Amino acid sequence: MINLHWVYALGGLVFASFAVGSARDGANRKRWGNALFWALLSLSFWFGDLIGDLANGVLVLLIVAVAGTGLLGRGSGESTQINEREQLSDRYGNMLFVPALVIPVTAFVGTLLFTYTPLKAFGIIDPKAVTLVLLGVGVILSLIICYGWFGPPPLTAVDEGSRLANSIGWAIVLPQMLASLGVIFAAAGLGGMIGAMVGSIIPHGSIVMAVLLYALGMVIFTIIMGNAFAAFPVMAAAVGVPILIHSDGGNAAVVGAVGMLAGFCGTLLTPMAANFNIVPAALLELDSQYSVIRAQVATAIPLLVANILILYFAGFHR
Repeated sequence: MINLHWVYALGGLVFASFAVGSARDGANRKRWGNALFWALLSLSFWFGDLIGDLANGVLVLLIVAVAGTGLLGRGSGESTQINEREQLSDRYGNMLFVPALVIPVTAFVGTLLFTYTPLKAFGIIDPKAVTLVLLGVGVILSLIICYGWFGPPPLTAVDEGSRLANSIGWAIVLPQMLASLGVIFAAAGLGGMIGAMVGSIIPHGSIVMAVLLYALGMVIFTIIMGNAFAAFPVMAAAVGVPILIHSDGGNAAVVGAVGMLAGFCGTLLTPMAANFNIVPAALLELDSQYSVIRAQVATAIPLLVANILILYFAGFHR
């Protein structure tokens, strides 16, 4: 049965390819630091569930040490020149987006087929991991399509993948690190502490106040920690589960899903979400590193209002 272990193995293979591509970049004086960073990350994906908590902690510290001591650097070049890319753009037009769209389409359509057809009975994919497994399948299909369609040199994916990864740098693993931080905060009882404070503020039975505090709390904690996945364990333990679901009888699926969407509004507003907001500004060479955030404010606020309304009406008026 294909489960999450296969997905982690694929992720480790991708990071290992970044390490190989980094080592091949002879013009980059920091190529060995880049190669070490991606190699350590690939080891965590491949063997993280086998080596125990202490070894995983040491591995994380090594990854942080490599990133924090200035050993990482952007790739030195690209596999094609600007005029070659312009020619390819003129030749293929919007069809160039097809390989990228194959990934979400495979995950979405495959999940529907798995759920609503007899495919589930064959036991090929773990039902708990079907979407992530099919996302990985979509990546493989997209890669096959690119090689079959464009016919690039064999190591193009390795070299271009590592170049892009090294342009982003350590921020590429920031969501994973921040999600872990959220779990640590939840395990430390932060959610319970916040829940006690919130419980003393919210009038008994006031769904409106509870919804507002939950959604705004998701936004604030996301702004502080940079990722809604880090904020969710804290706010779910503080307000989502004990108050909105257990006390007020809210729909658990709506509370969870829309609460995350509210947190994503905070992602649009914070420099802590460096991989989303700061790195793009650097890659696009914008005048200010906060240009992306300023452009997103007009989207984030209306989205937050919409999510609050959806959470209230869909979660408690069914």
